[in-house]
Amino acid sequence: MRMDDQVKIGYEKEDRLDRAKRIGWLEVDTLSKSSALLLGAGALGNEVAKNLALSGISKMTIVDFDVVERSNLARCVFFTEMDALKSRGKAESLSSAVSLLVPGIKMRPLVSRVEDLDDGLFARHDLVFGCLDNFNARIHANAHSRSSGVPYIDGGMQGMIGRVFVSRPPDGACLECASNITHSKIAAMRYSCTGRTVSFFMPIVPAEITTTSVVAALCVREGLRILSPNAPPLDGQILYYDGSHNTLEVLEVDVDEKCPNHSKTKASARKA
Repeated sequence: MRMDDQVKIGYEKEDRLDRAKRIGWLEVDTLSKSSALLLGAGALGNEVAKNLALSGISKMTIVDFDVVERSNLARCVFFTEMDALKSRGKAESLSSAVSLLVPGIKMRPLVSRVEDLDDGLFARHDLVFGCLDNFNARIHANAHSRSSGVPYIDGGMQGMIGRVFVSRPPDGACLECASNITHSKIAAMRYSCTGRTVSFFMPIVPAEITTTSVVAALCVREGLRILSPNAPPLDGQILYYDGSHNTLEVLEVDVDEKCPNHSKTKASARKA
């Protein structure tokens, strides 16, 4: 046997996820059989997709209706100058790049608005990640994840501030429980990091990559904990990250008895 053949055989015997398997609570074998629905393929979506893929998740569906622009490139690790020049779809670009990062991972890009997705799509995944810039889309994703019985992890940033919310059906608070009248006023607004494709005047939302990276890491870590029974995850809690002061806070969210997502659950329980 030639030396290069021996090297190849030795390389193929190495386990990509060896170090992860040394973390006691992390169920790597479960991850290799799990799938994630990623809503939004912008800066946060890029980082979440990278972390999920490198963690060993086997399947990913990426949803985004937008195209790559040059202002995305400073914050989106997978997008290239050519993607921006050709105005390539974000979902397609991200899916292609992740497939190169981890050979064998099954990627499915969908060019669609979240509100236009087939209801059954949520139920066909083990986790749903909201990496969205629109509150209305977030509420839609939250409601459909809960009705499908799939955990929903929502991430968001503004400047150096980040937030992660975890909702695990059927118990515990959901994203709508954590919302208030202020949120309802901005439900139909779509914020843009580029200042384009908006239907109202609003200053461009500040964003930078280090906060995005931290929020994405927190989102994915909670997803990994959900898929690992021995690790207690956040549930019905909001995690706030302040990059300016390097602080992290966890706030409890009570179930809103008037929340439509919970009233439906109670109604179904009474019928049963």
